Order: sequence, then structure tokens, then C-alpha cells
Amino acid sequence: MNILSIQSWVSYGHVGNASAVFPMQRLGHEVWSVNTVQFSNHTGYGKWRGQVYSGESVRELVAGIEDRGVLPSCHGVLSGYMGDASIGEAVIESVARVKAANPQALYCCDPVIGDVGRGIFVRPGIPEFMRDRAIPVADIITPNQFELEYLTGRSIDSLDGAKAALKHLHGLGPRVILLTSFRTSDTPDDTIEMLVSDGQDLHRVRTPLLPLAINGAGDAIAALFFVHYLTSGDSAASLSRAASSIYGVLKRTADAGAREILTVTAQDEFVSPTIVFQAQSL
Repeated sequence: MNILSIQSWVSYGHVGNASAVFPMQRLGHEVWSVNTVQFSNHTGYGKWRGQVYSGESVRELVAGIEDRGVLPSCHGVLSGYMGDASIGEAVIESVARVKAANPQALYCCDPVIGDVGRGIFVRPGIPEFMRDRAIPVADIITPNQFELEYLTGRSIDSLDGAKAALKHLHGLGPRVILLTSFRTSDTPDDTIEMLVSDGQDLHRVRTPLLPLAINGAGDAIAALFFVHYLTSGDSAASLSRAASSIYGVLKRTADAGAREILTVTAQDEFVSPTIVFQAQSL
């Protein structure tokens, strides 16, 4: 598969493209990465250096790729942290270019807005852009629990609440929704859940809750799920493979007491997860 990935980049650590590109490559896929920002490190450290690129810079790079005549062979576009609303418009235009060249290509939008406990952490205008512009044109979206609540305007405090929110979001356009992290009063204390819905079937994976808070895991989950779905077209199987791989990497990260996700050290988990978690039909 050939994937156009438009996300942030950090020189130190693993978030955005620095978290998403390598897992896809390790699984044997070509990735054409376009960076929306270049920072020294992720913003979770409180201090960083670097710059946010413009929408025009994204357009220029995608146009350069188009000049190579390769867009008909692009199987999918993956987007994540955008940094600025103008970049979002450039992403949507890039998706349109790819789909014009290859109507079978899919767009996976990781609607990076915020997280439980942190709230919204992106620039003003980005949350509204994700809700009003990106979601309606996406084939696949990969929100976390906070983002699903924001996008639907619904509080999710139960599995039934999550089902209702997913149904509402399907009505806005996406055919497949991966809820990348999910915990309610129904969730056992020692576990965390992921859900995937294709509009007809709903599947869940529960994995042990690990004692760590790490940046970049959501970016890797979105990338893993997307490439597995592109190759299989099976949302349940893609959930199982993505959840198993990310759990293996995060378990290695927790065991090492690392501040950054061990994307390189634990790379075998992307190909052959130590533990395979099967998706349960709900």
C-alpha cells in the first residue's frame, strides 16, 4: 500500500508522523509523509521549539508528489494533528486530489482535538474544523473518548451512550469509526476498551490498563488500524491487530519506565504481537 500521511513531526520522541510512519513502514507499506509542524519535541513537555507550517506549504508538497504522477497509486490518506485551520483546508484539498486520481482511495482522519483530563489542547478553530469540515469527508475516523463526546455533543458514560454517539457520528459521513480509548462505569477497573463500528456491526477489545500516560499512542493506533483495514477491509480483524500491537508496545514502554513510547525498540510488536486480543461482537 502507498499511504499519504499528513501530520505533525517531532525531532525527539514519537508523536504525529514520528509515531505513525514507522509502524506502517514496518508492516511493509510505503508512506509519503507531509509534516504540518516541525517541533523539537511534543508539547506535553511544556516547552518546545520549532514552527507550524502553513496550508500553502502542505499544498506545495502534495503538488510536488502529484507531479511525479503517483497519486493514482495512492491507496489512502491519513491525517492527524493539524496545527492550524488553514492546514486542515489543505488536507481536504489533498484528499480530493488523491480521490480524483484514485476513486478507491480512503481517507482516515484522526480528529486530534484533546483528551480526557486535559481538555482541548489544539489551537482555536481546529475543533470546529474537525467537526464541520473534516468529519463529513472522512471514510474512517479515529477519535478518543473526549473527541467523540465533543464531535457529537454527547456525554458518554456507558456502552449504550457510546453506541448512540457512534450512530450519530455515522450520520455525518464516516463509514468506519474506531474509538481508540474508552472507559466508563461499566469498564472493569483494570482494563481499557477500544470499539469499532462500521455502521452495522460493533466490536470491542479490552486490554489490561497499564500504569503509564504516554504521548503518541493514539497516532500509532490510527495508523495501524488504517493500514490493516486497507489491506483486509475487515474492521473487527483490524481492531484486533491494532489493539494487540499497541498493547505490546505500551507494555514494553511501561516495563522500561520510559517517558517516550518505544516505537523502535518494541517494533516487532507491530508485526507479531506477543499477546493477541480478539475483537468481541456486541
